[in-house]
Amino acid sequence: MNLRIARHTNNLEKIEDFYVNILGFERIGGFQNHNNYDGVFIGKPKLDWHFEFTQSDAKANHTFDEDDVTVLYSKTISEHNTLIKSVLESNISIITSKNPYWNENGKMFLDPDGFRIVISDLKAD
Repeated sequence: MNLRIARHTNNLEKIEDFYVNILGFERIGGFQNHNNYDGVFIGKPKLDWHFEFTQSDAKANHTFDEDDVTVLYSKTISEHNTLIKSVLESNISIITSKNPYWNENGKMFLDPDGFRIVISDLKAD
């Protein structure tokens, strides 16, 4: 089974820049003016999942709460430290998670749309 996480945004360029240039994912595809939507696929080659971000004339109306979190597990402590450094050097603030587990096991921040992301310092099993 493959997984695609699709989300509409009001600023496709800013989202792509964030996920590619700050978090180190790659643009693995995209489209323009497909039924009035532009979009990008962001992930890593040869994985069975990726993000799809779209933009159209319809404005995104995101509703989420403090426990809606995307968690990224670093494979090594070096990768973790590189990601955190990239976030901080991009003037993105680390925020406190409502769930204390993520404060103890990672760093939380917001993407350009205000969605919470955690870079965990635990390796996913």
